[in-house]
Amino acid sequence: MSRLNPRQQEAVNYVGGPLLVLAGAGSGKTSVITRKIAHLIQQCGIRAQYIVAMTFTNKAAREMKERVGTLLRAGEGRGLTVCTFHDLGLNIIRKEHERLGYKPGFSIFDESDIKSLLSDIMQKEYSGDDGVDEIKNMIGAWKNDLILPEQALAEARNPRGEPPPSSTRITSAPCARSTRWISTT
Repeated sequence: MSRLNPRQQEAVNYVGGPLLVLAGAGSGKTSVITRKIAHLIQQCGIRAQYIVAMTFTNKAAREMKERVGTLLRAGEGRGLTVCTFHDLGLNIIRKEHERLGYKPGFSIFDESDIKSLLSDIMQKEYSGDDGVDEIKNMIGAWKNDLILPEQALAEARNPRGEPPPSSTRITSAPCARSTRWISTT
């Protein structure tokens, strides 16, 4: 590994509070962060399970984990979290699913999952999937406006302007004012 310059070494050794490492591409930010993690564990006595390092991509997280692994002795990195912001959030939700009212093994849908589910519902309930994008956008707007499912159901109209079938229920689970949208029949 390359040696650190004096400013990089200063960043590694600083433990007085939050620290922003701001530098261009290829300037050694990852080296500073990985060495800081090793410093916190080996020199400051902070257990790895209390350290979280977040990156923007899964590839960067894997690389950072590997680099930290080369700096630590066996077992020192046990419990260290190096992941993306989204992975951290998902891991917290999985760990705390009961408090959030979720069942174990819950799913989080991406764009294609959402469109596929809406298309299936439209096919079943209305014999066609015209307007899936419009409905997806409407649900997104309701979520952005923090409209609860019951209010959204009262406002809902299918692409033909008809009310939803009486067999459709939209349910929610509380989660810090966010809404989980599920169509059940």
